[in-house]
Parts: sequence; C-alpha cells; structure tokens
Amino acid sequence: MTASKRIVLSSDHAAIELRQTIAKHIEARGYSVTDLGPTTPESTHYPKHGEAAARHVAAGESDLGILLCGTGQGIMMAANKVKGIRCGVCSDTFSAKMIRAHNDANMLSIGARVVGEGLALEIVDAFLNTEFEGGRHGTRVVMISAIEG
Repeated sequence: MTASKRIVLSSDHAAIELRQTIAKHIEARGYSVTDLGPTTPESTHYPKHGEAAARHVAAGESDLGILLCGTGQGIMMAANKVKGIRCGVCSDTFSAKMIRAHNDANMLSIGARVVGEGLALEIVDAFLNTEFEGGRHGTRVVMISAIEG
C-alpha cells in the first residue's frame, strides 16, 4: 500500500454507518479519504452517489473508489455507466482480489445489508492490497474499455 493512495467513498442512506467505519479503517491504514456520502438517514438515491464517486475516480481525483448501498448492486450499476469505471460488487474476499488482479477494477461495491462489518473490512483490505496482474488480463481490460465507445 502506498500512503499517497486516494480513495473516494460514497453510499446511500442504507450504508452510512458501514461507510463511515470503512473510512476510519482505511484512514488508519494511511489512505487519504474523500467521503461524498450522506450523513443523515433520510432516504436518498444511490444513482447520484454512485455517479459522483465514479466521476471522482474517472477524473483522477481519486485512485480508487468504494461504494455501498443495501445490496451494492444499484450503486455499482450507476458507477459503471461512467466511462473508465470498472466496478464490481463483492461479498467475499476472493472476488475482491480477483476484480483487482484480473479486471483492474478501480471501484468496489459492497452491500451493507448483505455483509457484516467484519467481512466488509476484510473485503476492503483484499481489494486495496491486490495489484493488477496485467499480461493477458490487460488485453481483456482493453477489450472492456473498447465497449464504452
């Protein structure tokens, strides 16, 4: 882990507490955190939070992003609409490692109603500790990017 890594986080109302826990966890590991998520429990719309964080990563303002909503699915779908974003939903550490190692994912999505706090932190660590392997996987990432047009 490089201390200069910049991470953006966001969520909807369903994941405020877990998002804040993750922010503290990764700050303690030396990451710079930008938190774009809501701070009050009023219902909010996950697409706007996913898009905002994805645009942050796509613009180079953050190196990686972590998103959360109830299932992780909706906010991930919104983020993936932003050109240059490769975001995957993970509910286990193996998948979190593989989306970095094989897909060069630049965003991770977690379902706050799917995984508990301890597992969520393990998933985040697996994502952040894994580097892209390149090689044949690089060819595939280029193919994915070409689909964006």
